[in-house]
Amino acid sequence: QVQLVESGGGSVQAGGSLRLSCAASGDTYRRVYMAWFRQTPGKEREGVAVIDRAGRTIYADSVKGRFTTSQDNTKNTLYLQMNSLRPEDSAMYYCAAGTSFTMVPTYFDYWSQGTQVTVSS
Repeated sequence: QVQLVESGGGSVQAGGSLRLSCAASGDTYRRVYMAWFRQTPGKEREGVAVIDRAGRTIYADSVKGRFTTSQDNTKNTLYLQMNSLRPEDSAMYYCAAGTSFTMVPTYFDYWSQGTQVTVSS
């Protein structure tokens, strides 16, 4: 069992920055991949970034160069640093734990409660 507790959401103006945190607990060794997803009403969940225990990452094209995901393995904490935010980045953001190095949400079986990010223009 893995528990993911997410924090750091909020409202920010376009061009601003925000950092999300995701604290993991439980049997995290069985879930070597962590990821960030986002979802807006009426749309399917979208992969944002994935990271493995070695720090390798995958980013969605829409966030490359602006978002950075990282982890502190000693604290079992995942981070998403979001810079140069745009209104289209507004979404409910989720962190997730899974078993594949992919941004396909079905490969992730543990999810945070989500945190809202709102970017105003």
